[in-house]
Amino acid sequence: MQISDSTSNSQLSKTNFDANHPPEPKLIDTCVHCGFCLSTCPSYRVLGKEMDSPRGRIYLMDAINEGEATLVDATVEHFDSCLGCLACVTTCPSGVQYDKLIAATRPQIERNYERSVPDRVIRAIIFNLFPYPNRLRALLGPLYLYQNLGIQKIVRAGGIFKKVFPRLAAMEEILPAIPLDAFRDEFPTIIPAQGEKRYRVGMILGCVQRLFFSKVNEATARVLTANGCEIVVPQGQGCCAALPEHQGQTEQAQALARQMIDSFEGTNVDAIIINAAGCGHTLKEYGHILQDDPNYREKAKEFAGKVKDAQEFLAQVGLTTKLSPLVDGELKIVYQDACHLLHGQKISLQPRQLLQKIPGVKLREPVDAALCCGSAGVYNMLQPDVADELGRQKVDNLLNTGAELIASSNPGCSLQIKKHLQSQGKEITLMHPLELLDYSMRGVKLPKGKMILRQSTK
Repeated sequence: MQISDSTSNSQLSKTNFDANHPPEPKLIDTCVHCGFCLSTCPSYRVLGKEMDSPRGRIYLMDAINEGEATLVDATVEHFDSCLGCLACVTTCPSGVQYDKLIAATRPQIERNYERSVPDRVIRAIIFNLFPYPNRLRALLGPLYLYQNLGIQKIVRAGGIFKKVFPRLAAMEEILPAIPLDAFRDEFPTIIPAQGEKRYRVGMILGCVQRLFFSKVNEATARVLTANGCEIVVPQGQGCCAALPEHQGQTEQAQALARQMIDSFEGTNVDAIIINAAGCGHTLKEYGHILQDDPNYREKAKEFAGKVKDAQEFLAQVGLTTKLSPLVDGELKIVYQDACHLLHGQKISLQPRQLLQKIPGVKLREPVDAALCCGSAGVYNMLQPDVADELGRQKVDNLLNTGAELIASSNPGCSLQIKKHLQSQGKEITLMHPLELLDYSMRGVKLPKGKMILRQSTK
């Protein structure tokens, strides 16, 4: 096995990490243990343990690197409790690159730690299902019947499923209503610009987004074309690799990244557009993910350099289409910051700027806007207890703004928030900012009944 440049022979003699890109000692040493990260770390705020904070995990990384600790249950559980929200990276006054440290640690765990059978089973289900749209599509029919024949109500009412299989129950609880649109797979390969063509852009459809949030993709396409963009939608595109990459499944993530790069080869686009925050962050990291692949290293850097979040892109190039009010009078909206958009991509102002261009929109800001909602990719399936507490806090903070509508830029966040709205018996409209821009550009008003926060009758 080739030793990375950052790892010396003397370190290898004592480290309990393997030689394949371990957490870099130089990055570990930049942490001065000031503790500024503690108050912003969601897992620390829920669990209250030092080892479940970024500072504590860096202590563990250092101990393992120095041969004083190993990857066993007692250490891995603290790495597993990390949501990867990257709030600590934003907060750290010393510029500690915790994102690189945890990204290097997770593959080490997957290679060198034997997980329990139940843990392996749930992870096998997740990583063999969610990154593959065609496999997910095959389940749409059974899931549609499960929801519409009343089976779901029976399963949830009994409560036994949650007690016996808590992780599977957590997966079931965030299952959205299956729309009939999910059964269609008719996105055209080329969508012409309306009016003068300003840009030629590629569009990534996503996995969960493609099937369960197809209206968001349709709205994104309409907004882009209305503002002078010709859209290319490669049919061979698959998963962006976010889910396996965030959980240390290195080989799977690399294979999916190569497939995505290949699907866009020769398209000659000015930008590659993504409307899901978690996907966008991973797509921009392709240069790192494929750094050891001589055949894809440069391709990955070039690809990543073209990736733009849809809101980032639109704020940069400017809107050319007239915007109309969404309701008669004022509409109070609270924008939910997705972690991998806010902390990972440093995109915060652009979505707010676009929403404020819509006549009549008044933005409300929640308490703890930068705190993770608990979704974090598949975290709410793997660590449901911590995720549920964070979800409750997030929904409380959003509702306390008095907003009539929640704008969310990530499908995982949207599913998590909807789950906890329902658990609190509240109904409030939740939409992607691109959907709101689409309504406004088309001059379509939002249904009045949707604009009232009310107790659910379900």
